[in-house]
Amino acid sequence: MRPHGTAQQLEARRLRAVELLGQKKSVTEVARLVNSSVSSVCRWRDALERDGKQALAPKPVPGRPARLSEAQRRKLLKVLAAGPRRQGFATDLWTCARVGEVIRRLFGVEYHVDYVGTLLHKLGWSPQKPALRARERDEPAIAQWRSEIWPRLKKEARAQS
Repeated sequence: MRPHGTAQQLEARRLRAVELLGQKKSVTEVARLVNSSVSSVCRWRDALERDGKQALAPKPVPGRPARLSEAQRRKLLKVLAAGPRRQGFATDLWTCARVGEVIRRLFGVEYHVDYVGTLLHKLGWSPQKPALRARERDEPAIAQWRSEIWPRLKKEARAQS
């Protein structure tokens, strides 16, 4: 599994490990200092000896390039934070279909509705539904019931059993 961090951060970690090995520190100690496994440190050391420092450079990210740039993703987050009504929707509820429509309109990029949820998760959004509350809900009466009546009912039930 790929460790956390950007390609540059991970490269810096590899270079730091090699630097520490050059200071005659043990492989185990270097692994602890750079928060890595011993086998990774050995692999980096061997790659350096075999191919030089370019062997520690970051590799290209596999897979298809992102269809939205970082700037577009930032803009999307601002649009989402402004709310669905600002985009012409009738309610204040974002759905994957609505977000997909906004992406298509703003950036000309079409995503399958199932992927939009994954994209939102990558952007730090999570699925949430507004709590459904009755308009007639009487909060003071509910608070009184919870603090006075419910404890009394529990006590009576215990006494009867």
